[in-house]
Amino acid sequence: MPPVAGGPPLMAAVVVDITDRRRAEDDLREVQAELAHVARITTMGEMAASIAHEVNQPLSGVVINGNACLRWMAGDPPNMGEAREAVQRIIRDGKRASEVVARIRSMSKKSVAAKEPLDLNETIAEVVAFTQGEVRRTRATLRTDLARDLPMVIGDRVQLQQVFMNLMLNGIDAMKGTTGGRELTIKSEAGDAQLLISVSDTGVGLPPEQADQIFSAFFTTKENGTGMGLPISRSIIESHGGRLWAVDNSGPGMTFQFTLPTTVAAHA
Repeated sequence: MPPVAGGPPLMAAVVVDITDRRRAEDDLREVQAELAHVARITTMGEMAASIAHEVNQPLSGVVINGNACLRWMAGDPPNMGEAREAVQRIIRDGKRASEVVARIRSMSKKSVAAKEPLDLNETIAEVVAFTQGEVRRTRATLRTDLARDLPMVIGDRVQLQQVFMNLMLNGIDAMKGTTGGRELTIKSEAGDAQLLISVSDTGVGLPPEQADQIFSAFFTTKENGTGMGLPISRSIIESHGGRLWAVDNSGPGMTFQFTLPTTVAAHA
């Protein structure tokens, strides 16, 4: 009906049901989280030998120091000073074993993404500790160049740890076939309302024709790889408002870099 001359103006309202779209977005996030969890478990399976070594080392220390403690206490007279030091070493090694198990549980748990303010240098340090056994096993050298007083980022700790672990293990794997110095370098620096993280290796690098394929699902240069690590890593970084890419080094190897917005940028 046309408006009456001189009468009040009429307004038209359009109601759009977005329930299906929101449900589809929720389903997509759930599938992405499931894929990320599977990729974490697969990666940890590849590290089984290193993880077992990391747990076994402090437990062996507990046994050795326990036996030493018994010997000191069995003396006539008992050497309580040495026994006390042995007990302190037992406590130290027990804590080390507990920390390794805690890191394994954190990485393997399946949970809903929970973004919170994070110190990215701390997150890097946690992954470095987790992968230290793999670094030693492959006779590589790990170097960190972390800028001080970095701004905080908003992110999911486990997901970002997964990205670091994927990039570090890719770098280590790329250096396995080399005869020169095997050096993995992790660098953090602050930019314009964002952080820039670099993971560089001195490995074999990639042929130019593969440069655009490494982030494609199921593409892998590893003998037993799944081809899901890098695509999932890029998806995680993009869901945090950042960008992930790879560049060739001027010397041997390549560098993976990604950005993350700082908390200031996230709330702008």
